[in-house]
Amino acid sequence: MAAGALLAGVVSVAAPQTAFAAPVCPGAGQPPVLVGRVPGAALEGVAVDDGGRLYTTDLISGRVFRLDAPGAPAVPVATVPGGRGAGALAWASDGSLLVGYGADARVLLGDILRPGAIAKLNTATGALTPFVSGLSAADGLDVDAAGTAYATNDFGTQIGRVFPDGRVERNWATLPSANGAVLGVDDRYLYVSRTFVNPGVSRIPIANPGAPESILDLSGLDTFAAPDGLTLDSRGRPVVPANVRGEIWRVDAPGQYCVLASGLPTSSMVVYGQGSGGFSAGRLFRIGFDGAIYEIPGGFDG
Repeated sequence: MAAGALLAGVVSVAAPQTAFAAPVCPGAGQPPVLVGRVPGAALEGVAVDDGGRLYTTDLISGRVFRLDAPGAPAVPVATVPGGRGAGALAWASDGSLLVGYGADARVLLGDILRPGAIAKLNTATGALTPFVSGLSAADGLDVDAAGTAYATNDFGTQIGRVFPDGRVERNWATLPSANGAVLGVDDRYLYVSRTFVNPGVSRIPIANPGAPESILDLSGLDTFAAPDGLTLDSRGRPVVPANVRGEIWRVDAPGQYCVLASGLPTSSMVVYGQGSGGFSAGRLFRIGFDGAIYEIPGGFDG
């Protein structure tokens, strides 16, 4: 989310690390393992291809980076138009990598200015082609089986829908401070974090976007945790980075969540690996506005 630059400076003030609300998930709590770094970057979006290669975006430079395996160097492969504000990533139905951009100060008025845009990256050639514009933002992004994409803005209320032919439905759904975006395996629901307004996690029925369902409402100190870019494990449970709290959570049931890892302030997004090598299937990875990529051993989904 683009809010990371604002949150990073207040982590130690807003959420003392001694404060603790949720229990550690059974079998979890192991220290995170550093597996990559992009020096000077504020990492916003992440996606892993079938070969286990990890792609991530930098809000500051607007660049897209590729890491071929844990421990490998980050290689810049593209830069979004304007050279700043690279946002969410998601795989399109044609195999290209959708790259959100426009994640800069304009997202504060995203519902009015609609600076959000999406480009298509050919990962084989490095060619980046603008695709659509006019979205509130693309802080979260996911694509359904039919090739339709959904884009969120944590500073706005509008969730956009983008069809494969480039048609844009700018206000498909309304949910204040929706952040991140991940579709359930059957594409019935779009899961989002709620970062600043009524913090928690919701799922939005694709067939009835006007009736979002809250599955987690935060209270106490966790009201200020700033849940960010989430994913789902193989059992459909949301896995959520709590940016300010510095924790990675798993939502086991409505209103019930536990801690997979801690000590990771400014976490912006989590993703599961793919394939048999590199950033492989079953392994959970975290990116952050500190430019670091960590594996979360407690989140292994084998």
